[in-house]
Amino acid sequence: MKKSELRKAYFEKRLLLSPGDVAAMSARIAERFFNEFDLAAVRTLHTFIRIPKFNEFDTSMIYYRIWHERRGTETCAPIVDSKTGELESFYFDAETELLENPWGIREPVGTEQADPAEIDLVIVPLLCFDESGHRVGYGKGYYDRFLARCRQDCLKVGVSLFPPIEVIDDINIQDVPLDICIMPERILPFVAPHGYVN
Repeated sequence: MKKSELRKAYFEKRLLLSPGDVAAMSARIAERFFNEFDLAAVRTLHTFIRIPKFNEFDTSMIYYRIWHERRGTETCAPIVDSKTGELESFYFDAETELLENPWGIREPVGTEQADPAEIDLVIVPLLCFDESGHRVGYGKGYYDRFLARCRQDCLKVGVSLFPPIEVIDDINIQDVPLDICIMPERILPFVAPHGYVN
């Protein structure tokens, strides 16, 4: 199937999940993240902040725990620059105010911008992904362009509530593949990335 068909199908499929299902699946994904990654070398982690009405994976289960257990790791979150149309990364922590933008996405306010070259791991949002590590997002290409600006050894970690499909039919050269994807039941590595310990 093509991205547009998959985007619609998986968005609808995810909306059918109950809040309790999403919370339980998110907890299992977060536990796998902490159990199976060596975070000692991760000084800067970029994560999206979930949109609850879209039934996205609850990333707070990762960044709250990092704030409490890994004081040496800084966290940052995305803001789309309205002038350039590019996704930029800004530091945030437990004290940072988050304001909802016109699209319902909470963004950090009044913090410093992070240099993509300083980011060691990116938690990448997706609707679905295939067995080669390619993903379907919301269709604007923000994350593909952002990931292309990160270091080559930056770990690109997808989080998915559903298993992979066999193949996405219309992948192109601008699509940046994941290194690994975490699901509630298992982890699927596509390469042998630095920092994956299992």
